Amino acid sequence: MSTRIHHRACHLCEAICGLLITTDEEQVISIKGDPNDPLSRGHICPKAVALQDIHEDPDRLRRPVRRITGADGADEWREISWEEALDTTAQRLLETAQRDGVNAVGIYMGNPTVHNYGMMTHQKNLFRYFRTDNRFSATSVDQLPHHLVSLWLFGHKSLFPIPDIDRSDYFLMLGANPIASNGSIWTVPDVRKRIKDLKHRGGKLVVIDPRRTETAQLATEHHFITPGTDALFLLALLHTLFAENLVAPAHLADFVTGLDEISAAIADFTPEFATDHTGIDAATTRRIARELAAAGAAICYGRMGVSTQAYGTLCQWTIQILNIVTGNLDKPGGSLFTLPAVDQVSNISPGGFGRHFSRVRQLPEFDRELPASAMAEEISTPGEGRIRALFVGAGNPVLSTPNGRQLDDALAQLEFMVCLDPYLNETTRHADIILPPTSPLEHDHYDIGFHINAIRNTARHSEAVFDKPEDALHDWEIFAQLGARVGALLGEEPQPVMRPDEIIDMGLQSGPYSARRGSEFELSLARLRDHPSGIDMGPLQPQLPARLQTRDQHINCATPQVLGDLQRLRDEFAVAEDGLLKLIGRRHVRSNNSWMHNYRRLVKGKDRCTLLMHPHDMHSRDIGNGDEVAVSSRAGSLIVRAEASEDMMRGVVSLPHGFGHNRPGIRMDIAKRHAGVSCNDITDDLALDALSGNAAVNGVPVTVSTVTCA
Repeated sequence: MSTRIHHRACHLCEAICGLLITTDEEQVISIKGDPNDPLSRGHICPKAVALQDIHEDPDRLRRPVRRITGADGADEWREISWEEALDTTAQRLLETAQRDGVNAVGIYMGNPTVHNYGMMTHQKNLFRYFRTDNRFSATSVDQLPHHLVSLWLFGHKSLFPIPDIDRSDYFLMLGANPIASNGSIWTVPDVRKRIKDLKHRGGKLVVIDPRRTETAQLATEHHFITPGTDALFLLALLHTLFAENLVAPAHLADFVTGLDEISAAIADFTPEFATDHTGIDAATTRRIARELAAAGAAICYGRMGVSTQAYGTLCQWTIQILNIVTGNLDKPGGSLFTLPAVDQVSNISPGGFGRHFSRVRQLPEFDRELPASAMAEEISTPGEGRIRALFVGAGNPVLSTPNGRQLDDALAQLEFMVCLDPYLNETTRHADIILPPTSPLEHDHYDIGFHINAIRNTARHSEAVFDKPEDALHDWEIFAQLGARVGALLGEEPQPVMRPDEIIDMGLQSGPYSARRGSEFELSLARLRDHPSGIDMGPLQPQLPARLQTRDQHINCATPQVLGDLQRLRDEFAVAEDGLLKLIGRRHVRSNNSWMHNYRRLVKGKDRCTLLMHPHDMHSRDIGNGDEVAVSSRAGSLIVRAEASEDMMRGVVSLPHGFGHNRPGIRMDIAKRHAGVSCNDITDDLALDALSGNAAVNGVPVTVSTVTCA
């Protein structure tokens, strides 16, 4: 055997764990954690082992394909050359823009984009020719409230305060399950050990969640909360701090403003008012507020469960205000900003909000993207600016955005659709052309996106494990060649194209750990290649106010847009509850959105696509464990098997995200055998966080009933 060991970062979730991949010629022999990786310290989760499945998957497309509709109306897929695929794509996109205006071209970029750095560095090679208002991405069904709050408070969409769990005494966590996710907007590999270490040194983890999640089971204490009411609980905590004179911004005081305005604005959001809706009693709320204020170093952190609801932005804003008024922002053991080796805060636009609006519903853009919930109507509604051609990059919005059936129908109305994707899936089946990139193990990698969220400042570059096959293109090459073809059609002279690794090298050599900045680390791509396990620049450090990107380097806490949104919260909870069950999602460590279900290592075991219900709710509806039930909302209905769980709050049901691989025409054999149902067939495209436009897919009102035989 001619075995080799390759150092690699796992790109399948935000933890970016370091790996040692052993190969023999073109075969993967083993995948293990790299004990010398300074960030992951040898930890991996089951997803990393599936990198072999991805690389070897017979369903993965290796050549471009074109959809041909036969005389009988059935679709067939024919392999075509790269020349034909790229020429046709460039011509059709440009023809649409020139005939109907640039807004007739739509763009959707999916979650895997940020996991493949060539997608990030080179998409502008194409999209600079199509500056359409109709851009969408997974951001607005996920993390948009985080970005918006960071823009308003700290001056940049990517300035995220990161929980410093390794030095903390008290951790209040809402709507997050890092044991399953490995962290989210928080790159924190081996979080299980970090939680155990927190508790071992006498610290406390308090989890607020409608489900007793895997993380909640490790917590010091867990409290159920009614979905969609987290803002009331968070404001009640903040109210307590002001009412009991526990506000102490400490080292932040000289550059923090607006606290008196906030105190006056939230005076009526008492713990008693919150209790009637959240289910958490007022005494517990006050105790948690006092503990948060009294801890030597504390963190308040919230993720998907609080972001993807009707008050997602208000929740994320209140979380940051709690960290500020307790003096725990920019403090070891609290929440700190990273200083990554390739610093996006310095290299990219800070973002903007509300500079244009969607055509049909007048929803605001953020960072030049419209809410994904508006995509279907922007395709199907006639009129000037209607999307007629669509580019989808590494996304499956039919399964991952609200009211997926509506989008499914809309995609069939497009005149032209092209997808950069390795699979024929629920979305790409509508494409005219699919452009498949190389496998992850066939290109190099640098984590531009996730080092900015990491628990430590580290840097690592991964070389390709296997050579690029003949007649294959990397994702960045696809973007570069499409851009070159559009430019040529417009009569432009060809321009040289830098490789992604060359761009990263420039970023490293001009970044905060470069020789040019006088750093002892003297980072460059060559130096990272000499240290394939990565280089550790140390724990996060206080950086304020210098790190702030606001014009006056102050944090103006009294954000006018957020304070104005308080009235919407008052109005909603001034009326009685509707009495319907509330639907929430859930995450599994072997899954990540819709693109992890075609790999045998990740889907083995019992069926995970079930509706979790509290036994009391099942009994009151005459539902037995394992029964098939109909789950219905305003947007639609589906049939799924019910599973009894004492870990569910009464009145709340849970479906996992990303399943529903039962639509005709897909080529994902293993996923079809574990099809499940798509929770986004019943989430509502009209349910949004009105402030940001982010999808409100948690807390969806539903009915659940037994399925009666005809």
